Amino acid sequence: MWLFHDSKYGFIELRRIAYVCSGVVLALGVGGMAINLLRTGKMLNEGVDFTGGVLVQVRFAEATSDSELRAALGGVDAPPITRFGGENEFVVRAPIDEDVDIDEVAAGIGAQVGAAFGDDSFEIVRREAVGPKIGEELRGQAAMAVLFSFALTLLYIAIRFELRFGVAAIIATAHDILITIGLLALFQVEIALPTVAALLTILGYSLNDTIVVFDRIRENLNARGGRREDPYRLVNRSINETLPRTVLTSGTTLAVLLSLLVLGGAVLRPFTMVLILGVLIGTYSSIFIASPALLEIQRRYGIADPRAKERKRAERRAAAV
Repeated sequence: MWLFHDSKYGFIELRRIAYVCSGVVLALGVGGMAINLLRTGKMLNEGVDFTGGVLVQVRFAEATSDSELRAALGGVDAPPITRFGGENEFVVRAPIDEDVDIDEVAAGIGAQVGAAFGDDSFEIVRREAVGPKIGEELRGQAAMAVLFSFALTLLYIAIRFELRFGVAAIIATAHDILITIGLLALFQVEIALPTVAALLTILGYSLNDTIVVFDRIRENLNARGGRREDPYRLVNRSINETLPRTVLTSGTTLAVLLSLLVLGGAVLRPFTMVLILGVLIGTYSSIFIASPALLEIQRRYGIADPRAKERKRAERRAAAV
C-alpha cells in the first residue's frame, strides 16, 4: 500500500465538492422514484415478495440447472427462480393480477416447463398465493430494523465515544441507505427479500468503516497535544492514517463480490450488485461525509467538546479572580 503510506491528502478540503456530488445523486434518486410513481404507482420496483403473486414449487425427475429452467420460462423475462432443497427442485415466484386465478398461473408455468423438458420430467409439488399484506409487513419490519439499528448505534457510540460521534455516524449511514435506495429506483432494480438483506448488510458495513475512522480521531484527540491541534487538521490526519486499512478492506470485499457477481448466477446477481454499490458508497461516506459531519456538528453545536468546557472553566476562574 505504498500509495497510501504516510499520505497527506486533503479530504476535508474536498468536503463541499462531496456534498454537491451526494446532493446530485440523491436528486437523481428522488427523480427516479417520482418517475416510477407516475408510471407504475410505486416509487420502487417491488418484487413478488412485496406486491404479492403465486409461488410454484417444481420438482424434476433428474438434476436440472436453474439456468435451464429460466430459459424455459422466458430467459431474461422469466420470474424469479430459486433452488429449493436438492438439485432437482425449484421455486418460481410469479407476479399476478387480482383477477387472475392461481391455478391458471401454475398451469401456465407447467405448460412452459413441459414444452421444454417433457411432461413426464417434472411435477408441480406446491402452489401458494403470496398476498400483498405480507409484503406490507415485511416492508414495515425492514424499516423498524433500520430505525432500531440507528438507535442502538447512537447509544453505543455516545457511550463509547461522544454524542457528536454518534450523530455523525447516523448521518453518514442514513446518507448511504438513501443514496442506495435512490439508485435502485433510478435503475429499476427489483426489490426482493435478498435486496433488503443486502441493504441491512450495507448498513453494518458502513457503520463499521465509519467507527474505524472515528476511533482514530478519538485516539489522536486523546494523544499529547491533540486537544490543542486544529480540528480540521486532526480529522484529516486521522482519515489519512486509516486510509490503508479502509482501501484494503474495501478492495478485498469488492474482489469477493465481483467474483460472486460473475460466478454466482442470475439468482444472486441483484443481491451482489446492491452489496457492491453499498461498499463503494460506504467507503466514500466514511471519508467524505461522516468526518466532515462530525466537524460541522462540533462547529455549530459544540456537542461534548472538552475544549469548550475547559475554556468555560478558565473563564469562570478568571472572573472569580
